[in-house]
Amino acid sequence: MVFSFFKKQAQKMPERPAARPRPPAPEVRPENLPPAEPEPLAEPLPDLEFTVGNRPSPTPKKPEVALSVKPTPASEDLDFTGEDFDREFTESSVMGIDVDHGGDPLQGDIEHVVVLFANAQDAAARSLLETLVRTYPGSEGKRFWLLLFDLLQSLGERAAFEKLGMEYAEVCETSPPAWRQEEAAVVSKVGGGRQFVLQGVLTAEGAQPVAELGMLIAQKVPVIVDCARLVGCDDDVAGELADMLTRARHADAAVTLLGVEGFLGRLNERLVAGEATRATTWLLLLELLQRHGTQETFEERAVDYAVTFELSPPSWEAVPPVRVALPAVSAGPSDDAYYFSGELKNYRFDELLKVFEEVEIPILDFAGVRRMDFFSAGQLVNRIAPFKAKGRDIVIRSPSHLVAELMAVVGLNKQARIIVPKS
Repeated sequence: MVFSFFKKQAQKMPERPAARPRPPAPEVRPENLPPAEPEPLAEPLPDLEFTVGNRPSPTPKKPEVALSVKPTPASEDLDFTGEDFDREFTESSVMGIDVDHGGDPLQGDIEHVVVLFANAQDAAARSLLETLVRTYPGSEGKRFWLLLFDLLQSLGERAAFEKLGMEYAEVCETSPPAWRQEEAAVVSKVGGGRQFVLQGVLTAEGAQPVAELGMLIAQKVPVIVDCARLVGCDDDVAGELADMLTRARHADAAVTLLGVEGFLGRLNERLVAGEATRATTWLLLLELLQRHGTQETFEERAVDYAVTFELSPPSWEAVPPVRVALPAVSAGPSDDAYYFSGELKNYRFDELLKVFEEVEIPILDFAGVRRMDFFSAGQLVNRIAPFKAKGRDIVIRSPSHLVAELMAVVGLNKQARIIVPKS
């Protein structure tokens, strides 16, 4: 049967059974009669479509159809199942940060500065802040002034800090913030010696007090080191401390360690025999056991060190007595705060799980923290959130304005009470 839809010469349909729709049953005609000329159809057949090869229709008629664009599915509908996907992050972690500049312009600028500072782009953050303090007049711009003061403090640029203070007093008609002393160590003079209060987590970026301590030991200046508030240290600082304490012991230098039991216990718990990592921290542990442990405990851990690293451990030596007595360090009012200091990079806050279980209202003191990156801020959210969900109250005390703004960006202000010092 032959059909003509466009009043042209009839064409025979190609024989493609697999692609051709089944035609209607042919009309029966007498065999002795010639085929009748087909008449054009008055109306197109409904819901019937024929495709002849790949040849386009001679005069196609464009259908008038309203287009409807469906939205792309949101990312949360996707299924992430990769083994390397970090499932420890909550929605407030760095993976969920979206700095939105389309809402409040001032908040967008604050978040822009925070991102630059957290990524250690200090020059860009400073340049932006110096522009923003003049862009936002009056009380609106005070947040940017305080951020700029904190940035100059963290960079150690006291001359620029003081100059900015004079401009701030003139523009804002109020007293500027004061230059703060380094909080990682409190150093004072007693007679001919020195007293140190080490606190928080010491890292290579914030270990200037450790370097100063090493200089005094090399000069055989009598020192007292209070470690009661020392939370921990990275491997680089551990190596420096182990080396200077060993040299002081061999040189018969007067070094007295106070409140070292808690720090020593945390080191001992973290170092596992057979795990060949953190070799310098092992040496610090053995040196502290020389001074504040029994010979039996020292030798047990010395064997663990030898087995783990296949190296000869240090030998037990009696610590010479301190010949210069210094008064005890006054650490100020005691509380249950947990101290951090220096720059927190890729820090997981694992020790906080035990702290939260032992203290009814944990206080995390961030006065000595110079900088915290997004990863560390996200991990802190993960440590606090489960306890907040149980109705616990957790306080974060004395972060700088830069660190406090970062905490707000990742949602820490919803998990803990953040108390920023008055400026």
